[in-house]
Order: sequence, then C-alpha cells, then structure tokens
Amino acid sequence: MKIGDVMNKKPTHIVNTSTFRQAASLVSDLQVSDLMVVDDDGMFLGVLSEGDLIRSTLPGYDDLMRDGTSLKGAWKVFLEKGQELANNPIHELIIGAPVTFSSSDELLKAASTMINKQIRVLPVIDDGKLVGTISRGDLCKAVLGE
Repeated sequence: MKIGDVMNKKPTHIVNTSTFRQAASLVSDLQVSDLMVVDDDGMFLGVLSEGDLIRSTLPGYDDLMRDGTSLKGAWKVFLEKGQELANNPIHELIIGAPVTFSSSDELLKAASTMINKQIRVLPVIDDGKLVGTISRGDLCKAVLGE
C-alpha cells in the first residue's frame, strides 16, 4: 500500500511569513501538534511544532532568577516573553530538514520510520510541494480500520 492511498490530502499548513501568534492560533484552533510550513507558492519548507512554540516562550534560568523563583513571577515572565515574540515571524523556529516521504512511497516504510523515530506526523512531498501528511492515526485506520 502506498502513502498516497491513505494520507491526509488537506494537510494543516502555514505560510513561512506568518507570526508566532498566527501559528499558536492555528495549533490551538485545529488541535494539531505540528504545522507544515510552505512558501507562497506551496513549496514545502519544513515543520513547526507546538513544542517549539512553547519552548521559545518559556522563561530561561536567568529570567526566573531576575524575578525570584515564585510561580507568580515565573508566570509573569512567561507571559511577557510570549507577548514580545507574538508578532515575530515563525521562520526562526522552522525545522528545515525533517523526515519526508512522497505519496508513492510504501506505507510500511513510513510506519517504521514513525515508530522508530517517535514521529507523530510526517509531511508528504511530491516535486517539492506539500501534497499531504501521514499520521499515526492514518496508519492505524489503514491497518486496523476499514
């Protein structure tokens, strides 16, 4: 079975000129853990993870020590850092060389990669363009479902 047979053909994606705020809204609204990043022509550029968005706003050790170690102080620093970064473009957080597959690759190859590398969603790229994603859920449905 080929990846193209079971992939999501309407992948959640974002344009590389988008802001942290736009990415956070998309991740929250659609409840996804990864956004596929494309340019204005739909060419695939990389992946943006919700974890990287969160990590970018977490206060560092020096920030925490500046305001003491209280939870209230740490939360304040966390919010301030988030507001400072909210309008920044996402390009600095893009994972630029993720594992990718094409729609003609074997599904078993993607399944093995996802399990061995602990990846939940993989981009599917044909001729440099994002054409879909394959997730663990897609695999489960293909193998155990219908």
